[in-house]
Amino acid sequence: MLRFGIAGFGLHAVKRLMPGFAAAKNCTVTALTRRDAERARESAREFGIAHAFTTTSELCACPEVDAVFIATPDALHLADVLEGTKHGKHILVEKPMAMNADEARQMVESARAAGVTLGVAHVMRFEASVRWFRERIASGAIGKPVLARASFLAPLLQSARTWIDDPKLATGGPLADIGVHCFDTLKYVLGAEVRSVMAQAHYDAHWTVEASGTTLFEFGGGVLGTMSVSARAPYQTLLEVVGQDGVLSALNAMTVDMPVTVEHRRAFDMVERLEVSNANAYTVQVEEFAEAVQGGKAFAAPGEVGLANQQILDAIFRSVKSGKAEKP
Repeated sequence: MLRFGIAGFGLHAVKRLMPGFAAAKNCTVTALTRRDAERARESAREFGIAHAFTTTSELCACPEVDAVFIATPDALHLADVLEGTKHGKHILVEKPMAMNADEARQMVESARAAGVTLGVAHVMRFEASVRWFRERIASGAIGKPVLARASFLAPLLQSARTWIDDPKLATGGPLADIGVHCFDTLKYVLGAEVRSVMAQAHYDAHWTVEASGTTLFEFGGGVLGTMSVSARAPYQTLLEVVGQDGVLSALNAMTVDMPVTVEHRRAFDMVERLEVSNANAYTVQVEEFAEAVQGGKAFAAPGEVGLANQQILDAIFRSVKSGKAEKP
């Protein structure tokens, strides 16, 4: 049984992580951190967690913690990861992995030197809908992919994460916060890397970081992809891949909150239509990480993937400023 400590036990831990751990069979939560000591103790009592701390260093020093799930604001990820690897803890860090690629590279190198497993919580890789896309594409069901698109919209002005519009704490606005889900999912289902990006962003009076953004991707293998994200719209996600012999699509493909209908069409004909559930994605994510730590199959989102995605994010923000195509 892999024993996790959660660093940054906030709304995400309450709403997503703890329900996921509750159903997990090979891992559990034994410790947490919150900045306020009394709130930390309250959360520990509420969820039956043995240890409550106020700092990541205290959590990492706990002998009853084998791995650390880092759910702190983006700007704290580097220090938290380095603290964990210094104590020989395995690390699963929330996305976006870091503030920039240099920080992500330090994380990867630190984990490698310490001989610990480093993963990034790209939870969409563990969703049934996303894996359906990946399997159909790999099987040749739609022929050679030529176009792909993903979108993620969310009303983030109402987010409980008050730090997400602070450029000192957040990697960016929706291009980083939810955009990384979009292009990581496209990479995963296509089995292809990003060669170049061209991005635009819109800013408004509410935030310093961008409010909406779009990006055009050139993937390996000649696939062109697009991503659209906004923090100023009702929640919705979309995933579509066009191949030479068919189209895979799903509205709200990346949600965990409701069943998802995935479709395979060829021209006007429906080849396959299936309803799947992503409700257990957070459980699958931590169980597969525990398997990787315990010597099983490789984790689907290792630190190297997080580093590559951070290089893509850096290129996206360079493109917003330059107005030109940029390479990761």
